[in-house]
Amino acid sequence: MIKDSSIEQFLEDLAGKSSTPGGGSAAAVIGAMGAALVSMVANFTAGKKGYESVNDEMQSILARSEKYRALFVDMIQDDVDVFNGVMAAYGMSRDTDEEKELRSSAIQEALKKATEVPLGCAVLCLDVIELSRLVAEKGNANVISDAGVAVLAAEAALGSAALNVYINIANIKDDDFAEDSRKRLEGILNASAPLTEQVYALVKQKVERK
Repeated sequence: MIKDSSIEQFLEDLAGKSSTPGGGSAAAVIGAMGAALVSMVANFTAGKKGYESVNDEMQSILARSEKYRALFVDMIQDDVDVFNGVMAAYGMSRDTDEEKELRSSAIQEALKKATEVPLGCAVLCLDVIELSRLVAEKGNANVISDAGVAVLAAEAALGSAALNVYINIANIKDDDFAEDSRKRLEGILNASAPLTEQVYALVKQKVERK
């Protein structure tokens, strides 16, 4: 499983001549890093002196960020699998009209699956951005810069996932599916941009004040 690779091996594979892992897997890794940094801030806050009033909230945040981190890690392989599915569909025989029809249908189904994975990644990224806001507001001041890195990582992962959604829906013939996917994605993007800016500004203000 690709998720069991070392960081060095993953980067070697990412830089190599194979199509997988690619940008979708990279987006999931970056999202997982954002979630992990939220967990770090929560871990440095829960149970610490001076932060007793937010202990329960930080424990709740930690449970959520760890759940999201695990989901992102699974998406690293999921992206590889759906991309390979698209390539397999394009590689199907098309010698007869029946084969052409079966190939076309398989391609469309594979493209839909390849859209759903990065769209799911985008949803998780927005959740991590929201958690970043919470730890930026209430987390341990000694690691507050990590809340800023978390939100930037989640936003980068979101933008990366968005590109994978766009490239797939451009080739999907089911207009309803494509338009619904586009609207869902753009709703997420529109919500994330101002929130990311808000969190980054808050963290920068706290860092400069120390």
